[in-house]
Amino acid sequence: MDMIDPKLIREDPDLIRRSQARRNAPVELVDRAVAADQNRRSTIAKFESTRASQKKIGGQIAKASDEERKELLAKTKELAAEVKSLQAQADEAEKEFHDVAMALGNIVIDDVPEGGEDDLYVIDEWGTPRDFEAEGFEAADHLEIGEKIGALDMERGAKVSGSRFYFLTGPGAMLEFALIQHSLSKALEWGFQPMIAPALVKPSAMDGTGFLGQAADDVYHLERDDMYLVGTAEVSLAGFHSDEILPQETLPRHYAGFSSAFRREAGSYGKDTRGIFRVHWFDKFEMFVYCAPEDAEAEHQKLLGYEKDFLTSLEIPFQVLDVASGDLGLSAARKYDCYAWFPGQQRYREVTSTSNCTTFQARRLNIRMRGEDGVRPLATLNGTLCAMTRIIAAILENYQNEDGSVTIPKVLRPYLGGRERFEVL
Repeated sequence: MDMIDPKLIREDPDLIRRSQARRNAPVELVDRAVAADQNRRSTIAKFESTRASQKKIGGQIAKASDEERKELLAKTKELAAEVKSLQAQADEAEKEFHDVAMALGNIVIDDVPEGGEDDLYVIDEWGTPRDFEAEGFEAADHLEIGEKIGALDMERGAKVSGSRFYFLTGPGAMLEFALIQHSLSKALEWGFQPMIAPALVKPSAMDGTGFLGQAADDVYHLERDDMYLVGTAEVSLAGFHSDEILPQETLPRHYAGFSSAFRREAGSYGKDTRGIFRVHWFDKFEMFVYCAPEDAEAEHQKLLGYEKDFLTSLEIPFQVLDVASGDLGLSAARKYDCYAWFPGQQRYREVTSTSNCTTFQARRLNIRMRGEDGVRPLATLNGTLCAMTRIIAAILENYQNEDGSVTIPKVLRPYLGGRERFEVL
């Protein structure tokens, strides 16, 4: 299982150093990877050379005289011990290289903007936020609205499961079911194959997608079973073709996977504690693409286009951000986020994300493609179609009325029997 292309470590370590620096990630990891690679290759060469000598002498024993045979047997015994020792050294060197190389992030695409999580590069926007002041009332946040119409029950969510858990009740549940249907309809319109993906995965799938690196603290681990709860169906969908070779003529492959998602939200203590914006569990439709590496950037633009189409269909104002290099996850070479307008907070907040992971995840998961150029790693990309709780929160805030009722977005009404609004209880 490779990580980034091992050839780069040998032939262009400066490229990796520049990428690590842009990520605000440890650059010294590259030096450690270069040293570990040299040690690994020299140790393996010694092992193979000694084993070859052992085999050569072994072949001479049958033809040797009694006196020579004793000497040769003694020599093979000596070499056998040396081979065993060198095998252990080679295995250790291989592990050392693997561990350090797995910690390196994907190579950041050249024109990704510099900076960290506070550097927000808005590259597009759609829609105009409602002027609630002109309508004669102040916008409430989604929790206040949701409680008025009986869409949310945070108190009982906390009673049953703890903080950052909730029940979607009545209109809240109806909105999720409508959004699931709308997401499915859109996915089919765009040519995606719908999937119901497992929310529990093996360590190989979690590690292969890069979620056991810098994001490990945010992942739920079931120690007794050594299984992980996914934070996104991206993990399951990436693992779907692990250890496979896909014919190039079957690419690109587009999957839309639905699953529950679980996040510990480590490091977010005190942030977004109201309502369902930042929670430990939610349902999500995730888009996932397998394609040839040379098609990855074009596929990335398509995924962003689908996310914009989805938000536009709900008529929720949003901005598109080109995520700064220092705010990229381990596996992303480039990422775009869509931030929807939340009038109750008077700001834009992230609701979707799409990442081009180039060949990074495919190398870690041993997914390849076979074409005229032979067998080589392919590229993977992912994108949020609909993270239910955040979209529900955005709908409640953007579609609220002065009397506390909520108008239902036109595009969702067919899934709710033509209902036009949710009234105050």
